[in-house]
Amino acid sequence: MTDSYTGADLRALLKEQALLEETMALASWDQLTGMPKDSGEFRAELQSYLTEKYLGVSTGDQAKALVAYFDEHASELSDDEQALFAKFKEDYERDAVVPADEYISFNKLSSSAQDAWSEAREQDDYSIYAPYLQQLIALKRKFITYWRKDEATPYDVLLNQFEPGLTVEKLDAVFNEVKAGVVALRNRLATEGTEPDDSFLHRDVAIADQRGYVWDAAVRLGYNPNKGRLDDTIHPFMQDLNRDDARITTRWATDDFQMAVLGILHEAGHGLFAQNVAPKWDYTPFNKAIAMSIHESQSLFNEVVIGRSEAFLRHDYPIMQAAFHGVLDDVDFETFYKGWMKTQASLIRTEADPLTYPLHIIIRYEIEKAIFNDDIDVETLPELWNAKYQEYLGIRPPSDLTGILQDIHWAGGDFGYFPSYALGHLYAAQFRHEMAKTLDIDGLLEAGDIQPLFDWRKEHVWQYGASKTPSQVLRDATGEDLNPQYWLDLQTRRYLQAYNVK
Repeated sequence: MTDSYTGADLRALLKEQALLEETMALASWDQLTGMPKDSGEFRAELQSYLTEKYLGVSTGDQAKALVAYFDEHASELSDDEQALFAKFKEDYERDAVVPADEYISFNKLSSSAQDAWSEAREQDDYSIYAPYLQQLIALKRKFITYWRKDEATPYDVLLNQFEPGLTVEKLDAVFNEVKAGVVALRNRLATEGTEPDDSFLHRDVAIADQRGYVWDAAVRLGYNPNKGRLDDTIHPFMQDLNRDDARITTRWATDDFQMAVLGILHEAGHGLFAQNVAPKWDYTPFNKAIAMSIHESQSLFNEVVIGRSEAFLRHDYPIMQAAFHGVLDDVDFETFYKGWMKTQASLIRTEADPLTYPLHIIIRYEIEKAIFNDDIDVETLPELWNAKYQEYLGIRPPSDLTGILQDIHWAGGDFGYFPSYALGHLYAAQFRHEMAKTLDIDGLLEAGDIQPLFDWRKEHVWQYGASKTPSQVLRDATGEDLNPQYWLDLQTRRYLQAYNVK
């Protein structure tokens, strides 16, 4: 140890942390894409080992000394380094307060839990996964006791880790407004609208043809193929190792090409963000710790704001028709667009249309609140899940596979994550509203001119990475705090048109 440190010392430690995070991320990506089924136990040991090494760096003697020194000498750091130190200290205090053996056990358990989740899905049997979920929840409840300061509820602690400053009180108000708007619009469509024909969406389209179209589309929207790749998985995700390595995954169905098309556009939106964080944040938390609501806003901008835009599809539909080798040649554009926009209750969150999607998130949010604020029994979760689907969407999952086993997030220990998806929808619509003040969005999309939309997002969102909080990004880009009405207005315009409601 030394009596003094420099910004270079802080940067060196942050780089070592980042390199270990990249290694763990690569192992996790491999586990969910190409790892042999029987190697799960060995992979859990590897993740445990890497976690121990990471903690040795992030909470070890050197980290402790840097925190102590720069607490007294922050003025010796540049402005960027002061911001990095504040984030480093926040992460240090979060990790250091948890006993190392418990932290390592949690990460090892989450690796095993993801394998158990996969097996439970194969067998359509929640009981295979339940014991692992129960242990993860028990450890997370214990961690909350270490982390909790002045938060009103235990679940607030978890929300704050994914969305700084978010609370149950704030989220309840936002979700109540969204839920009321969705219910009212769905009722109007049901009573006044004409339901579009979407049968053509279930025609058989070869996976190679789907891949050919959507990979091209993702690249035209700005995703750099030299800094990414596309692989198959059970549950789609984007894994960024650094800004030059942002990998995306998907799943396919020959009789549901919309799932893969929108899913890949979604993950490519995440990739766009990851590939365009400012280089000055390489090997720092500002490249790795981006709040998920902002990340989701960019994936959803790609998937929903663009991918469900009439203007974009007018440009792309002929390209899709050609790529699908005649399968859609008898479907005119108006029929295609209205069918593409059909809304209906569905069991699977990742296949939900934009109008019903927030209800899927509200269901998960209410269950997570029950887990951590009401200590609900893990054994009762499938029935609670099914009852909420019946209440909110009017459908009931017939099996665990289409119910509580559909998401991998809890198996990875990510409790408090789900609200970010709904917030991402709201942020994306608010960004679009602001963008439209200076750009002819529809004109650009119909012409296939993506560059101005790319540049706006890079300037106002991507370059900052995690150096701003979500609320700061939103306010700096749009001049106001979160306003769910922009999202409700966008959905109303689009769905009234698709359903011929005057």
